[in-house]
Amino acid sequence: EQLATALPPKEAAAAPAAAAALVDPAEPAAVALGYVAMASQADTTKFKTFAAGQACGNCALYTGKAGDTSGPCPLFGGRAVAAAGWCSGYAKKG
Repeated sequence: EQLATALPPKEAAAAPAAAAALVDPAEPAAVALGYVAMASQADTTKFKTFAAGQACGNCALYTGKAGDTSGPCPLFGGRAVAAAGWCSGYAKKG
């Protein structure tokens, strides 16, 4: 019974990290980098480096796990970005 009682606080402690708020595309740092939560919405007029297939999830800077819908990015102080997102700091993995 003690083990079952000990598990919920541990699970609850992990929940806030999993539910971390994503970077808001409207905040100044995101605007400066052209960050969008969906790569298909990138401003290709302003950010000519964008190419189809680029997304945060396949960027060298993205530190989320493969298959995650979001993960930390050092360009935003380690805060979460959408894996399907894009910004002008994109660097191809590999």
